[in-house]
Amino acid sequence: MSPSLKQSGSYRGRFAPSPSGPLHFGSLVAALGSYLDAKANRGQWLVRIEDIDTPRVVSGATENILATLEAYGLYWDEEVVYQSQRHTLYQSYLDELTSNELVYACQCTRKQIKAMGGFYNNHCRDLNLSLQGNALRLQQRFSVTEFNDKIQGAVVIPNAIAHEDYITKRRDGLFAYQLVVVVDDIEQQISHVVRGADLLAPTARQISLFQQLNQSVPEYAHLPLAVAAPGFKLSKQNHAPAIDTHHPLPTLHAALRYLNVPVGSMADYQNIDALLEHAVDVFNLNSIPKVQEIQLNSLENGEFAFRPLFSSTSI
Repeated sequence: MSPSLKQSGSYRGRFAPSPSGPLHFGSLVAALGSYLDAKANRGQWLVRIEDIDTPRVVSGATENILATLEAYGLYWDEEVVYQSQRHTLYQSYLDELTSNELVYACQCTRKQIKAMGGFYNNHCRDLNLSLQGNALRLQQRFSVTEFNDKIQGAVVIPNAIAHEDYITKRRDGLFAYQLVVVVDDIEQQISHVVRGADLLAPTARQISLFQQLNQSVPEYAHLPLAVAAPGFKLSKQNHAPAIDTHHPLPTLHAALRYLNVPVGSMADYQNIDALLEHAVDVFNLNSIPKVQEIQLNSLENGEFAFRPLFSSTSI
């Protein structure tokens, strides 16, 4: 943790990687976009390790991620939060929802849900199944069918997603992402969420849960995804290569160009600190391309082709 370039005001942003592998170029874009928006608004930038899904956690990945952020000059403002250390907190929120008769047990399998058309049809809501040994779902009382994104504009959510009762705790006892991410944002008082466009659809559920818990909803901005080919995003699951931590300046410069930050030639900057300081001064969220996907033609020379993945107005 290091002092931020600028720090004041009520803006609180965050970067929340899962430790399933090292950071790749797409991860850097997400981290950088959230960092720059926080610092340009004289806010705080937090780092949260989303290690709640323990079977997907790769040994040593957390340490690698934090070291990579430091290598790129992306220092966080408060102690790192680990979801794996917050089970009691998540259970307290789930207990509150359960006491309000908003949580119920579900025994439907993935195969059964696939037969429903791929979306859960709230089949178990009135069956009064045991809460032990079953998945737990939250009754959707605040369906969100549309929201405004600060980059993507008006986002329309299909009714099947908006009205679906979603899982808050899995059958194996692990808390579900949709619950913990909202609890974490509430507890950390996150005011702005800047992240990848692959999370547009889950945002509707998260907004509804904020409302169900009578909490303020953060402002959302979803960055275009970096893809190797149309529809094929860079990801740890797709074995995207780790970014270079020994010579970070070229990759940092490429990521800034990707976000359409006016940074000029890489030769104009002696080091990453100088480049980041300039980027914070000139950053404008409105300048980020309003598409959900950007195909990388050549990362080495910073040339990109902009290709929309799907309409920015409908998921």
